[in-house]
Amino acid sequence: MRIIYSPQFSREYQQLPEIIKIKAEGKEKIFYANPFDARLKTHKLEGRLSELWSFSIDYRYRVVFELKNEKTVIFHAVGDHSIYRKL
Repeated sequence: MRIIYSPQFSREYQQLPEIIKIKAEGKEKIFYANPFDARLKTHKLEGRLSELWSFSIDYRYRVVFELKNEKTVIFHAVGDHSIYRKL
């Protein structure tokens, strides 16, 4: 699987607290092996974001992504629930 990081994702990731970055790296490894692993709580978004998916880093933080095809994923945003408003 190929993961592409959008410019928005990269900017938001840099602003995360270090502890969240460490958790995010662990979750990304799980995601890389299986994007629908139960530990990620992956779910499809609704409404205007219905083409996107999200998985949990922890209780507060999420990664919003797009499934381009079977082998390519784009990470669009990372942060707390306010990221949904920015997309």
